[in-house]
Amino acid sequence: MSHIGIRDTHRPEPDALLQAIADYVLDGSGGSTEARTTARHCLMDTLGCGMLALNYPACTKLLGPVVPGATLKGGARVPGTAHELEPVMAAFNIGAMIRWLDFNDTWLAAEWGHPSDNLGGILAVADYLSRTPVAGGGCTLAMGDVLSAMIKAHEIQGVLALQNSFNRVGLDHVLLVRVATTAVVSAMLGLSRDAVINAIANAWIDGGALRTYRHAPNTGSRKSWAAGDATSRGVRLALIARTGEMGYPSALSARTWGFQDVLFDGNAVTLERPLASYVMEHVLFKISFPAEFHAQTAVEAAMTLHPQVRDRLDDISRIVIETQEAGVRIIDKTGPLANPADRDHCLQYMVAVPLVFGRLTADDYEDSIAADPRIDALRAKMEIRENEQYSRDYMDPDKRAIGNAIQIFFNDGSSTDCIAVDYPVGHRRRRSEGVPLLEEKFAHALRTRFDEPRAAAIENACRDQRALEAMSVPAFMDLWVAAD
Repeated sequence: MSHIGIRDTHRPEPDALLQAIADYVLDGSGGSTEARTTARHCLMDTLGCGMLALNYPACTKLLGPVVPGATLKGGARVPGTAHELEPVMAAFNIGAMIRWLDFNDTWLAAEWGHPSDNLGGILAVADYLSRTPVAGGGCTLAMGDVLSAMIKAHEIQGVLALQNSFNRVGLDHVLLVRVATTAVVSAMLGLSRDAVINAIANAWIDGGALRTYRHAPNTGSRKSWAAGDATSRGVRLALIARTGEMGYPSALSARTWGFQDVLFDGNAVTLERPLASYVMEHVLFKISFPAEFHAQTAVEAAMTLHPQVRDRLDDISRIVIETQEAGVRIIDKTGPLANPADRDHCLQYMVAVPLVFGRLTADDYEDSIAADPRIDALRAKMEIRENEQYSRDYMDPDKRAIGNAIQIFFNDGSSTDCIAVDYPVGHRRRRSEGVPLLEEKFAHALRTRFDEPRAAAIENACRDQRALEAMSVPAFMDLWVAAD
């Protein structure tokens, strides 16, 4: 039986990473002009994704109070609904909505994830503080404060993801949502530096959710509410820290018992670059397709090929898809796909649908479409290969490319051209092309939930940067209230 020796009982200084994150969220910086403009577009896109999700009963059944009747008059609102909730459950609601369709923004590096998942906690706390005088100290926050918090949450989650691969040890990326939300919300609550560090330490001590629900044979809908769970936990930990509850200074580095030894193979969790506004400036938007981001350019290539192959599907002998190493590792799937959550993380499925139909929408992951035998027939003919250049460009901080290429071969020996796409339309390099499409996506999403006058009022509120930043959080949230 192993014996763990006596440790030095002197309490150390907080881990450097805990201090760096705390200092960043408390420094008062608001990010670059580009970051603030991108944050406004991110706010629009993220809430638009939530409105689209409200059309799916699988999502809406999870929304509302934790138990019937546990509402809070004057609490945090849940956009697109009539719910008023305490901020922890409101954060879960908002977080689940915006992630449900896998259509909100993305960050790809050694770890991947969706930094706008943090909006669940940020928006819930901002509305709660602004509507509850005791909680907010009589201070009403402005939407500019929300954008600042979004920039910081994006930066914490994204920079931690640059060289720390939690997925390689089996942990889900939503642990970074919990850490980022905890830090940013702690600052929003006005906590001291020591209290912010305590809160962040507890976020790391929570450990991490397993990625079980993202991979066959267990792929399931938890991946659509896991981020809501993480951002709501961040709010809870910040509120606990506000009571004066203690923290754990070597939560990451403690030998044997710390996060790094227990869950990260003894490796140090590090920041590759100073925290500023890099991530918001470079964030990836899912504009055209509700698809796992490593497949976005593959879907775009398949859409280009659709006119050439739609009348020759039976003549196809094989389909060669070149992708990045991460694409091979997480979305290369053969065999039966059990549910929509399985399908929207299958590269072959996400390519087959546009080849057959010339589209890829959230509805195309449902059973009625998946039953079309042409989809699985095409999947069976696909060969997935890693393109090493795509893998290198994926990790290059000056490129952050997400390349895919598709070439289709026919039984008579002919073939299509190889269609390669390096950067999706939601990439920073395609912002001028992507922003008008993002605005169209937002306008459409609003009209699935609101009548024309209300949809137009929300668009108007979001259109002007200066006016939006000056708008109070309660006034903004009022626009999003809907009858049950």
